[in-house]
Amino acid sequence: MRLLVTGGNGYVGRALCRALLKHHHVGVIDNLRLNTMRFTPAEVNSLSWYNVDIRDSKSLHEAVLQFQPDVIVHLAAIHFIPDCENNVELAVSTNVVGTANVAAACPPGCRLVFASTAAVYQPDSAPHDETASLIGPADVYGWTKLQGEHYIKYFADKRQFPACIVRLFNVIGPGETNPHVMPEIIAQLKAGRTAISLGNLDAKRDYIHVDDVASGFTAVATRGDIKPGTVEVVNLGTSESSSVKQLLDNLQECSGIQIQILQDPTRMRASDRPFLAANISRIRQEFQWNPTIGIKQSIAEMWRDPDIPRDWIDRYQ
Repeated sequence: MRLLVTGGNGYVGRALCRALLKHHHVGVIDNLRLNTMRFTPAEVNSLSWYNVDIRDSKSLHEAVLQFQPDVIVHLAAIHFIPDCENNVELAVSTNVVGTANVAAACPPGCRLVFASTAAVYQPDSAPHDETASLIGPADVYGWTKLQGEHYIKYFADKRQFPACIVRLFNVIGPGETNPHVMPEIIAQLKAGRTAISLGNLDAKRDYIHVDDVASGFTAVATRGDIKPGTVEVVNLGTSESSSVKQLLDNLQECSGIQIQILQDPTRMRASDRPFLAANISRIRQEFQWNPTIGIKQSIAEMWRDPDIPRDWIDRYQ
């Protein structure tokens, strides 16, 4: 199959492209906003590469026309919440306008897989179901992704392509490209600090290993029967939730470091939800997918080889 991945140089994108390259012809659309090529030279030679910003509709259409994909997996987004809150124009132009451009460029019959987010859900006390009415983002990022979902549904019907909206929960594991909580903690520990400043320690999240995320997107892209003009919605997570305190306990165990926690009120987010977890029965049934990597293994891998930018560590030394 010919699979085109937007945002293929990012955290999830790189893991997905590496998984797909084993069996498929893979194209990447990325504007290299990170300014660093994250693939090896051999991998780059195996990819069809398009240095395109998804906000550039003309260049995007040309890349899609040239590659002729059977499937487009749309990952490209501004997804670090502080970036979205501090640069609303960039978040909206990329996540909303860019998504509309991708959907408008998707050929009839080509499957479009859209990476949405658990941030579209309101807080609940049980794993979130895709059919639940608890939709109500609490931040700019969530609203841009919800708007993106609407554009996917509109263009799937208009252009008659099959689509799947994947509501992704919290990704964890080596190779992170944004300073989320675990890579930030590990950067401080690798710099020699043992007293760590943190915000909310009690909020629970569904953490899924980046390699499981890659296998989940692969399943949604290549399995199942989605009719042209219809849209499936699935959660991608583990159905298990952990608090930051529980993550720290696991990290102390695998690192052998006694961590002193300094709770910092300035790191508290008003939009923090107390609980997010995925009901994954639908992706299991429709696409024969299950997670395989637990939270302890995820944290152990991050500690052993975090694969994060060196300057994240340097700023704590």
